[in-house]
Amino acid sequence: MTTRPRGNRSERAEFWARSVRLWDRFFYVAMVLVAVATLVTAGGSRARVGSLTCVALITVAYTVVGRRALASGRPGMAHVYLALLVALTTVQVGWDSLGAVLLFVAYSQIWFFTDRRLHGVLWTVALTVGVGLRLGLVAAAQHASLVGLAGSMAIALVFSIALGLWVTQMAEQTEVQRQLVAQLQAAQDELAATHHAAGVTAERERMAQEIHDTLAQGFTSVVMLAQTTTAELERGHDEAALSRVAQIEQVARQNLAEARALVAAFGPADLADATLAEALGRLAERFTSQTGVAVALVPGTTEAAAGLSREAQVALLRAAQESLANVRRHAGAAHVSLGVTRADDEVTLAVADDGHGIAAGAPEGQGLRGMRERARGAGGSFTVDSTPGVGTTLRLTVPVGAAAGDGAAPRAGGATPTGPDDAAAVCPQPARTERVAP
Repeated sequence: MTTRPRGNRSERAEFWARSVRLWDRFFYVAMVLVAVATLVTAGGSRARVGSLTCVALITVAYTVVGRRALASGRPGMAHVYLALLVALTTVQVGWDSLGAVLLFVAYSQIWFFTDRRLHGVLWTVALTVGVGLRLGLVAAAQHASLVGLAGSMAIALVFSIALGLWVTQMAEQTEVQRQLVAQLQAAQDELAATHHAAGVTAERERMAQEIHDTLAQGFTSVVMLAQTTTAELERGHDEAALSRVAQIEQVARQNLAEARALVAAFGPADLADATLAEALGRLAERFTSQTGVAVALVPGTTEAAAGLSREAQVALLRAAQESLANVRRHAGAAHVSLGVTRADDEVTLAVADDGHGIAAGAPEGQGLRGMRERARGAGGSFTVDSTPGVGTTLRLTVPVGAAAGDGAAPRAGGATPTGPDDAAAVCPQPARTERVAP
């Protein structure tokens, strides 16, 4: 059974066009052969003319009606053509002994044009009965036996139905397989598009966090230093104002280096030519010079920060930058401690201040969310301990084994270690809440 394909897929349309072209060639070649055989074997001129007329009419019916039915996919037009085919074939076989050849051509056309199994069986039975009756009349006129004719027609009927049903089943299975392949391809395309969209979103979030932790913090420093410079100039403190201008230039150059690193997909500029401990020391010095808040680097930081992977170093340095930015904007602290410690298979960055602390129920800002995401991405954890009026300690912990690249599996949500040289020992924080960060 063959039906016109639904949908607008170009591959299916091309497949259908090829099938119709092949069927056209088969049909027209068969008609030419039947016509030639009729000219050679027909018993008389009347039989020859009658047979050739039927062949010609079948050809015209196929060209005018049958091909239009194939092109439009209209079952009604296909049934009109099959009615003409059955009638003309029934007449033709009575004129020529080679009518059996045309009979099998007609059988194949029935199964090609019908869109249901039942229709194929009914048209096959109608053709067989019509041809059988026509040949029976001819045999009766010639006083020939009808038993052999009946047996031949029965065999032709069974063979045609069996072959038609088998071909129909194969065609339907092929179409189902084609649809499954198309659905699988569509699902794969959709999954690829989803993965691409997820990758784009993740990259945007990463870039947003990088910009927040670097350029935005630098511009904040520039604004605050500029405001301080204005105040110094208004008080007539020219030397202090010049010092602030130098700091503004330093921060601007640092921001420029960070921007270039982001564009080139490098890590932080502070880690380009320094270890993590050295970068943390520079960060502490810059913060003190810009704000006047004393930042103490916890002893043992150099040893604890050695041997970490690039990913872990970036996570710890960015967390330190964001933590000090929070201190600048919100804490009102006089002292800050900054350090890295190790315990078992984990390394922890701790930043503690003696500022205002965090009010209970304060919402979590972008900065804290960014540090939490960095910790999760490195397979670690992030905690905030704060007491209003006493101060705040931020801790970011990552596994040492995973960070060092020795193949250890990252363990998210690990406990945060504390040691005798932890920053919390400088500014202990008994209670816990979370700092607000813009």
